[in-house]
Amino acid sequence: MNPADLLGALQRNLKQLAAFNDIAKALTSTLELKEVLKVIGATGSQMLGAERWSLLLADEGGMLNFEIAVGPGAERLKALAVVAGEGIAGTVYATGKARLVADVKNDPDFAPRFDQVTALATKSIVAVPLAVRGRTLGVLELVNGPGSPDFTQDDLHAATAIADFAAIAIDNAQNFQRVQELTLIDEHTGLGNVRALKLQLEREVARCRRFARPLSVCFIDLDKFKQVNDTHGHLAGSNILRQVGGLLRETARAVDPAFRYGGDEFALLLLETNMEGAQRAGLRVLDELSRRAFEISPGVTVSLSASIGCASFPEHGQTAEGLIEAADRAMYRVKRSGRNGVAVA
Repeated sequence: MNPADLLGALQRNLKQLAAFNDIAKALTSTLELKEVLKVIGATGSQMLGAERWSLLLADEGGMLNFEIAVGPGAERLKALAVVAGEGIAGTVYATGKARLVADVKNDPDFAPRFDQVTALATKSIVAVPLAVRGRTLGVLELVNGPGSPDFTQDDLHAATAIADFAAIAIDNAQNFQRVQELTLIDEHTGLGNVRALKLQLEREVARCRRFARPLSVCFIDLDKFKQVNDTHGHLAGSNILRQVGGLLRETARAVDPAFRYGGDEFALLLLETNMEGAQRAGLRVLDELSRRAFEISPGVTVSLSASIGCASFPEHGQTAEGLIEAADRAMYRVKRSGRNGVAVA
């Protein structure tokens, strides 16, 4: 290698090392998956030197989705999904082994449908698995057309280094997301839990205060539910709680989230809803409860009723805590007056 080529190679290596340092810092600075993907998207282009490139992540069903697509025709790719084993990216995901394809005409794994979607021609591909702790999360794929240089081993090494960084960051972000979801979701019903209710209610109160909009919350306490547990057991009780959670999701508007507050208590957060609307929502829940037979075991059902208390912003509380306390007091008023009813604070 002559001195000029040696100097050029050295400069490229130094630039690449600096870029690796930048991406490593950026990827370890956040645990939000969207932010991690933004960092990879922003730094990837300057490091990869490809005409087009993409990062595909596997969903729960094992389908690969284009989370990042850069270059001509990229937006069209985002509507597609790749089956494990389909094309070069799908093959890399299925096998966990990187591929360097100098000319796709000579590779039986190449899938032309992606070129048909982008209306572009592919000649050379580098595809590297995003793997961590023996699991493959997705694929980093580089594509060059006939007018660009074929990829080399150097390109494969660079893509592998980036993929290793990216896989660790994505895995950390996905684990963080799972923990966040678990800490906000009730394991028995799949509804938001008390923490989720308080967080969302605080946000909504702030929004309604700023824009002078109505907001209501209803507390729902199942009547004599202890008798169900005592008679049929806690497993049957948990099964009924799941069914009640499903009923609340079906009865409420799509924009009104339901929560399990704890025990046999639930809550509905009613957006853009005043006192009268909250009372109507509570009566709808009572009506649905009265119509349903809740199955404990095959052929064995029970009927349920509830005591429901509703409170509205700003009439009954100026804060999230104030609204919760007001709705709770209204609910206990129903309990004391005979159960199976709705009261407004």
